[in-house]
Parts: sequence; C-alpha cells; structure tokens
Amino acid sequence: MDIRRINDEYSVSSQIAVEDVKTVKDQGFKSIVCHRPDGEAPEQTGFADIKAEAERLGLEIRQVPFGAEGVSADQVHAFVDCLDEMPRPMLGYCRSGARSTKIYEMTRHIRN
Repeated sequence: MDIRRINDEYSVSSQIAVEDVKTVKDQGFKSIVCHRPDGEAPEQTGFADIKAEAERLGLEIRQVPFGAEGVSADQVHAFVDCLDEMPRPMLGYCRSGARSTKIYEMTRHIRN
C-alpha cells in the first residue's frame, strides 16, 4: 500500500488488502472509496472483503468503480456525493491510485 496525499481531505492508494484497513484507520482516515471494479485482476482483494473489515473498524466505505472505459458523469456525481456525505480525511484506492486521482480532479469544477 502506497498512500499519496492529494490534500487535507483526500489521499490515494494502490489496491489495499483486508489487513491494510487497520493501517488506514490508524493513519487517521475516516472513510474509504474504492474506484476499482471487482474481478479486474485475479489477485485483487474483492470490495466485499475490504468493506466488511472497514465497517468492523468503524470506517465508512463505498464503491464507485470504473475501468478502462473511463469515468462517466454519473460516476463523477456519485463520487461528489461521497465527498459531500462521508467523513474526511478520505482514502480513494484503485489498482495504482491513478483513477482515484483522476476522478477527484474531475470533481473540482462541480464542488467549487
């Protein structure tokens, strides 16, 4: 897990594992958003497993997945809802962190 801070409200990471969720919480994150579709890679930890551990530890978590086809306006708006409704700081994750960064950048014109 390689966490990169974007600003005070949002950071991004590559794919996390169930055992990483406690570290995410211990680093002060209050919520997690997954931008990776399940089944994208055989070794990938499924969202349901990450979600179960996050909820067990008291973190809010949602999934707004998108892949190679790109991100739609509906997905951007769903992520804006996450930013508006979920506690921060928030961690977004995907395969490398690039998608999580991209969708955050796309929300700037909507939220400002």
